[in-house]
Amino acid sequence: MNFYIVIPAHNEEACIQQTLSSLVTQTLLPKHMVVVNDNSTDKTKQIVEEFTLKYDWISLVNTTSSDKHLPGSKIINAFYKGYEFLDSDYDVICKFDADLVFPNNYLQQLAFHFHTNDKLGMASGFCYIEKNNTWVLENLTRKDHIRGALKAYKKACFEQIGKLKTSMGWDTVDELLAKFYGWELLTDDSLHVKHLKPTGISYNKASKHLQGEAMYKMRYGFLITLISALKLAYKKGSFSLFKEYMGGFFKARKEKLPYLVSEEQGEFIRNLRWKGIFSKLK
Repeated sequence: MNFYIVIPAHNEEACIQQTLSSLVTQTLLPKHMVVVNDNSTDKTKQIVEEFTLKYDWISLVNTTSSDKHLPGSKIINAFYKGYEFLDSDYDVICKFDADLVFPNNYLQQLAFHFHTNDKLGMASGFCYIEKNNTWVLENLTRKDHIRGALKAYKKACFEQIGKLKTSMGWDTVDELLAKFYGWELLTDDSLHVKHLKPTGISYNKASKHLQGEAMYKMRYGFLITLISALKLAYKKGSFSLFKEYMGGFFKARKEKLPYLVSEEQGEFIRNLRWKGIFSKLK
């Protein structure tokens, strides 16, 4: 099974060596890996170049973009710079962050899951962060959600969902569209991936607004957005975040921003969300 990996990287000198080291020692090696050096001002480029000299299946693509850390458009635009560099001879395409350390059986285990289930469209392990000298689950989302940091898509699923959206919410709408088209998702809790930089550590106020904007673009509607924003803010222990999320939603609604999904897909997404909400009330 051919794995292609794209890693967007912006000023990741502190982490990327560990990430790449964990991928070049996989029991099942990727066929091709592209690191996109996105406007880095540190030693990210030099570190990646050292790996490209040792491994002919690792490539470096340099690109320039904003130096602001805006989740969504920046990282997916960088992903596409790497994706465009690749041919189409892959079975699984991965978008990995540059601050992860993978167990050495990670790709082999994903290959096993994709091999044994034709309906499996996306799969991953779990992110762990270091707290008090021990690695604990980075518990930000539901256990069945595949984190944006470590996405792996079967080719047919990736193409059917229209690939990745250049918008905040890309790492939620991909799963919702996969389900819309009848694909299954899998998270393997035996695969512990070390996340060296906890999620959201460098997000700014503008990016927090984008979370609410994304809920609007996914056609959640007011009530589901309200519930989702409350839950997210509660998990992160910040009521001000709730105000940011809702502010983003209302701003997007007022400006009538384009949706990420069709009306039919939006109806499917709302029904799916309500099912999830009601199942927790039982």
